[in-house]
Amino acid sequence: MWVRTASERDLAEIRSLLVSTWHDTYDRIYGVDKVTEITDSWHSIAALRPRLTQPNSEFVVADAGERICAVAFASSKDGRVIDLHQLYVLPDAQGKGAGGLLMHEVIDSFPEASRVRLEVEETNAQAIEFYQNKGFVEVGRTANCGQDESGLPALILERSLD
Repeated sequence: MWVRTASERDLAEIRSLLVSTWHDTYDRIYGVDKVTEITDSWHSIAALRPRLTQPNSEFVVADAGERICAVAFASSKDGRVIDLHQLYVLPDAQGKGAGGLLMHEVIDSFPEASRVRLEVEETNAQAIEFYQNKGFVEVGRTANCGQDESGLPALILERSLD
């Protein structure tokens, strides 16, 4: 498995990965219809494409040769704080190191950063445990995870890089 920058040719596979992981993780929390609505909007090819050229960002995948098994997207407005918007690993690839590889790549891509911040669904115990094992701590909460007015509650986690 290796980490590489996402490309235009990866977008359909990235979308499929996001749809699969979202349904696996969130159907029991939000219901199938709500997850389908979110993935159709947030994870459409049209929504993913601008990430390929967004300034001050990193859009990477973990490539296992025969498939992409994980994806991450992060950005930084000021270079000091990295906002990790997405880090998703296919359910059958979890626990095999892809998430950690992507986390390291994202952090290495912003050498001036002193913190990484992210939002995580407050009932997603597996993701919370993953991030806590990577040194993240809870620093707040939001009622609108991912997008303004999403209505999805989440914890805000942060990790110091100093």
